[in-house]
Amino acid sequence: MMNNWIVIPLLVLLISFNSYSEGQSFTLENCHVDGIKAQVKCGKLKVPENYSKPDGEQININFVVLPAIDSSDNKTPLMFLAGGPGQAAAELAVGLRQVFSEVRKTRDLILVDQRGTGQSHPIQCEDALEQDIYAITPEEFSAQDIKDCLATFSGDLSQYNSENAIRDFDGVRVALGHKQINIYGGSYGTRAGLVYMRLYPNSLRSVVLDSVGPIEVPIGLFGQSSARSFNLLLANCQKELSCQQAYPELKQEFSALLARLAQEPAQVNIAHPRLGTQTKFIISEAKLLGTLRTQLYSVSTRSLVPLVIHQAYLGNYMPLAGLVAQSDGGQGIYLGLLFNITCNEDFPKISAIDFEQDANNNFGGDDSHFGFKMVCPLWPQYRPSEEFYQTVTADIPTLILSGNLDPVTPPSNGEFTANSLPNNHHIVIENAAHTVAMNTCASDIINEFLTSLKPKELDESCLEDVPNESFMTNLNGGTLIPEAKKITSSAQIQGSEE
Repeated sequence: MMNNWIVIPLLVLLISFNSYSEGQSFTLENCHVDGIKAQVKCGKLKVPENYSKPDGEQININFVVLPAIDSSDNKTPLMFLAGGPGQAAAELAVGLRQVFSEVRKTRDLILVDQRGTGQSHPIQCEDALEQDIYAITPEEFSAQDIKDCLATFSGDLSQYNSENAIRDFDGVRVALGHKQINIYGGSYGTRAGLVYMRLYPNSLRSVVLDSVGPIEVPIGLFGQSSARSFNLLLANCQKELSCQQAYPELKQEFSALLARLAQEPAQVNIAHPRLGTQTKFIISEAKLLGTLRTQLYSVSTRSLVPLVIHQAYLGNYMPLAGLVAQSDGGQGIYLGLLFNITCNEDFPKISAIDFEQDANNNFGGDDSHFGFKMVCPLWPQYRPSEEFYQTVTADIPTLILSGNLDPVTPPSNGEFTANSLPNNHHIVIENAAHTVAMNTCASDIINEFLTSLKPKELDESCLEDVPNESFMTNLNGGTLIPEAKKITSSAQIQGSEE
């Protein structure tokens, strides 16, 4: 049992956390955002950088409200918690407006830029946005790059954590005058959602967790889950006659290609996929693996993977260049916040044995660990309390969604969280990957759930129509690169957890 001299100051601190937002500076005005013709609302909420020092340094939290088409019933809004960590929710407004079109018919959609992203005191490694993604390889990432990135930051990095983000979100709820809200979290947003459930259970009417990252399961161990996802792709390719005939030796070609690039990176001159100018394209083992891992997030982009592997094996790297072009100009992730959170909330919880076991796979070995192992020992440290990692048991209606093909948050993650929540239902979509609401009719199921609040009594029949994986088997058609770019801009909503 905790001593009273510890409990009393903690209670005082929690009271200040819960009530401070009511007196904060708040603005809300009609506005327009890029890509949306209709008028929306843009807001700013001034909050303390450090909630234990309410009179200290202040930062602005940026948010956008997509108003309900029919607000006459004044239904409880839905707040979107973005992925990453490091995505800015307001920057995803165009895609989310489409995905949650049914929800928006009667409910406002609230998009808050998590502190450290977007227009909420962004923490970004600017040099990373200016790199020549065709010529540079992940293996060139160095300690000096990290130091240069850190030198550009202002503020107290220890305050840009998951718990303070939730205090900000709940402050926005209070400022907008909502007694309760519904929340949807995708990818890392599920971690944020679970923290919300622990800190402010009475603020939440319902919760949707899509592609779960449990608080107890550290972000960063993607070797086994990526291999599981990739092996399902290989198996599904063999089940589809056209794919099996086009790529009968795909697994062996992948292994041979990796071995070749591990021995020596390939270098070719290509026409820049966006500009058309001659460009040097260097393909290393890590660049290949990182690019392919990104494609595993979405069923649409997974369809390209066999063709890209086969063509690269034959020495044609143009399809791969088309995929790399998707990240030309950045991937919508604020890298400073990503590393600030994962290096402090997750990396310390991963043991040497955990890394070793995760590296025992047939996709990329320990490739996905490289960035964390390089960055985290150099990153400024803060450490959450042990309470942060406590299992969440809040009795709030909760819908949990998982995609069986997911490379980073497999269904076992969803089951892990489902075991501790007393009022939940876990749906696994067989032929979906990461953040299933973004690409399936699960968004309509969410709308039904927000109305009924009965997670175990939902109509899931539309999920039976989600098609099996299908794969591109030739280069004909000429739409490979544009189509891949289109798909990825939609997939950026999903959150990377990388």
